[in-house]
Amino acid sequence: MGFESRDFESRHVSVFISATPDAVYEYASDPARLPEWAAGLAGGIRREGGRWIADSPMGVVEVRFVPHNDYRVLDHDVVLPDGTVVLNPMRVIAAEGGAEVLFTVRRRAGMTDEDFAGDVAAVQADLETLRRNLETTAD
Repeated sequence: MGFESRDFESRHVSVFISATPDAVYEYASDPARLPEWAAGLAGGIRREGGRWIADSPMGVVEVRFVPHNDYRVLDHDVVLPDGTVVLNPMRVIAAEGGAEVLFTVRRRAGMTDEDFAGDVAAVQADLETLRRNLETTAD
């Protein structure tokens, strides 16, 4: 049984933020700040044995981040309670007058269209909260 293109679907969700790309990256790359803008992790995130552990609507998850980098890449894996690893590609891209944050939402196996649309909407809402938080602090 091989991989088929219909098994893969992703949506790119983005928001423009009126703040410098470096300021956006520094804020968004701090795992301790995730509960401030990522609703799925609003229950809190903590360090345990060198790992970031979060309380989510799905239960306790591990969040693994790429190392801090000069390219403003914010990719992170979320390890679900059943051990499934979900890759979340995320970037901060320089744009005239600010920054664009781009998040790729990927459909997980077995997701209904409604579940996938819900994930996309949740990510868009999180990015809007990120924008509001950064633009409010920049004022």
